[in-house]
Amino acid sequence: MFERINHVGIAVSELDPAIAQYRARFGCELVERELLEDGAVEAALLRTGESCVELVAPLGADTSLARFIAERGPSLHHVAYEVDDIDAALASLREQEVTMIDDVPRPGIHGSRIAFVHPSSCMGVLTEIVELAR
Repeated sequence: MFERINHVGIAVSELDPAIAQYRARFGCELVERELLEDGAVEAALLRTGESCVELVAPLGADTSLARFIAERGPSLHHVAYEVDDIDAALASLREQEVTMIDDVPRPGIHGSRIAFVHPSSCMGVLTEIVELAR
């Protein structure tokens, strides 16, 4: 089902200093920066070689991401796996009775379609499924 790891998501309190740090320390290239109001986050996708890191910052103090950062501090938030067909992947996961956060895809960064699998179904790891824009 999963084609490859698309990106690793890192929760940060503020996007600008985190982007600057990843660019200066690790030579990452900023690919995209977007407000994702459905998820109440601002996201920045940074390329490092053939891989990407997604920095996500909450849009408000009352969001799930803000609560995550308050409990854990800035840290690894999720692992995102690429799929060819997100609708087929979601149907397969439903058949397997996997606990989902998103029953239908929502807009993701860079024109992608995404859905999240609940950590309880992925050994405690928040898992994102990504279908790239065509």
